Amino acid sequence: MRIPPWLRTPLPKSRDFASTGALLRDLDLNTVCQGARCPNKWECFSRSVATFLILGRECTRNCAFCNISPGRQLPPDPDEPRRVAEGSARLGLRHVVITSVTRDDLPDGGAAHFAATIRAVKTRLPGCTVEVLIPDFQGDAEALAVVLDARPDVLNHNVETVPRLYPAIRPQADYAQSVQVLRRTAESGSGIPAKSGLMVGLGETDEELREVVRDLRSAGCGMITIGQYMRPSRQHPAVQRYMPPEEFDALAEYGRSIGVPKMFCAPLVRSSYHAAELAGE
Repeated sequence: MRIPPWLRTPLPKSRDFASTGALLRDLDLNTVCQGARCPNKWECFSRSVATFLILGRECTRNCAFCNISPGRQLPPDPDEPRRVAEGSARLGLRHVVITSVTRDDLPDGGAAHFAATIRAVKTRLPGCTVEVLIPDFQGDAEALAVVLDARPDVLNHNVETVPRLYPAIRPQADYAQSVQVLRRTAESGSGIPAKSGLMVGLGETDEELREVVRDLRSAGCGMITIGQYMRPSRQHPAVQRYMPPEEFDALAEYGRSIGVPKMFCAPLVRSSYHAAELAGE
């Protein structure tokens, strides 16, 4: 399938694009922008914005849609939280987004490392807000509590696709478990908003998408992002459809009509894309 014009992005012209990459290399920091081959990397790096990827470059899972490969796991780097905080300061970020590879090999799934990174950023940048995009921690409620106790300003966990497609697209994950992560966040009493996201174009139906939005709303999720799946390589699942912008608009309107406060739906939307604006910063 040919990529439609609304998904074509211009190459960077700002000098900040190169300087953002140089800063990340200097601090030996990973980003999901690079690891996942995000189509918005050009725009975000040109605005001196990046989403930090902690806990290594290799994942313990092998989701079909993802460009981050499974591989050899190293122990968490105890200096990484400091470097993320330093990178956030040098970039001048006012809203820091931190995600990770999935680390099923760690007893807490990396929750303590997330908490240390949140605290390091808030110590280095007291006026900054922090959003974390976490794995499911294999449903471990105590691991989730460790992250929430560090007081992120937004807790994001993506369901990624509709439940029918999990065996093919997220074979090592569980849809109900992911929804439970969001429900526990919303019901924790922390006041930390729950956020989630998913992709279109993997073979889902419109009604299945609406059903996921209803599930997320029922779980207490106040922010939902929906964007177009784009095949990272020929080894990944083929795109089944390219949804036009007006259909994303209709899906956003549906979510708002059933009580989701913030719907951000467009072809190039990703969970951390313009996250500061969605969070109200």
